[in-house]
Amino acid sequence: MGGLYGWIEDYLANHRPALLKGAADPETFFVKTVKVTSRSAEFSQSGFYEAWRITIQRYGIFNPWTERGAISGLLSHGPHSVRDVLATHVLKLTGSYEQASYAIQDTPATVAAHYGRFLPQDKAALAAKLLNEVWAA
Repeated sequence: MGGLYGWIEDYLANHRPALLKGAADPETFFVKTVKVTSRSAEFSQSGFYEAWRITIQRYGIFNPWTERGAISGLLSHGPHSVRDVLATHVLKLTGSYEQASYAIQDTPATVAAHYGRFLPQDKAALAAKLLNEVWAA
């Protein structure tokens, strides 16, 4: 996982307490910097969305003039897009609503209703891949 759990442990042990600056812990993973004017570290829904949008614009979208940013062609998007991409990716790899539901921590019914839209060629390609694996074994 590219050291993800190490980064999470470092955030929880070192960076998160620095952001909280002794304020009450809202018991959410993401917290905002506590300031004199705002003693709450909890993001509002609109506040989190705005922080996400600014971060994607500043660091995610590649700017050819400044040569900064990570991904060329990336468009501004909200945090919910991560769920969409993850659920669709797992569905395309496995064809399983249940596996996709585990990936985004939702129900298979929700995944089927919101993310289960495959093109016919995607279904055929998945079936062919599975059959090839069975026959190869």
